[in-house]
Amino acid sequence: MTLAHDVAGDGPSTVLLLHSGVCDRRMWDGQFHALAEAGHRVVRCDLRGFGDTPVDGPHVHADDVAALLDALGAERAALVGSSFGGEVALEFAARHPGRATALALLCAAAPVDLEPGERLRAFGRREDELIEAGDLDAAVDLNVDFWLGPEADAGARELVRRMQRRAFELQLAAPEAFGPAPAGVTEADLARIDVPVLAVSGDHDVPVFRELAARLAELLPYARHVPLDWAGHLPALERPEETARLLAGFLGSLAPVSRP
Repeated sequence: MTLAHDVAGDGPSTVLLLHSGVCDRRMWDGQFHALAEAGHRVVRCDLRGFGDTPVDGPHVHADDVAALLDALGAERAALVGSSFGGEVALEFAARHPGRATALALLCAAAPVDLEPGERLRAFGRREDELIEAGDLDAAVDLNVDFWLGPEADAGARELVRRMQRRAFELQLAAPEAFGPAPAGVTEADLARIDVPVLAVSGDHDVPVFRELAARLAELLPYARHVPLDWAGHLPALERPEETARLLAGFLGSLAPVSRP
């Protein structure tokens, strides 16, 4: 299947936006058209189990991304990933060498061996309890309160509430056998990613994600770590315009790569 997606702009290079695990492609409303106006062809998609893309069979998210780019006629793309979307971007770059031209990782998860910490473990336990009890409203509220930083306004909170509720509904309705398969990417695989990488962290985020950004900057040969003192876990929603400028600056600094 082809992932649900939107396309804006007709620049020579393709930029693919990958959402976090509590969101869908709507999280990029503040950057989607801004990056197109900066001269890129911009694609945002819903991964399986999010937004408008159902879970219709076993899958590997990174391979779904490759199939979407194939359908769009884009051999290569710069990938921007938020949280879970950042992990998918890393896995895509590792599983499909030569297809990623750059990675911008916003508070990204990653297949790196780091201790999650008690705060994140406690969140996971409470989320599981609420879902098992059938209290999806409370589980949604838990996610909104946990993941958004202090700069998020009421509109951002409501949008995350709608996106997370949609993800729960899609994923809980899917057969267990249709869950995502492991990408099989290791730290050694990440160390071979030889493209420019921007690893962003938020000072108000869970500590492990700050540690992950710093670790990726050490592990990947062309990565740099940019901490944001105002950000929580979802800077694209917390300060949309500032995040758009950050991404446009990074993407604009790259050597032009025409598609395909």
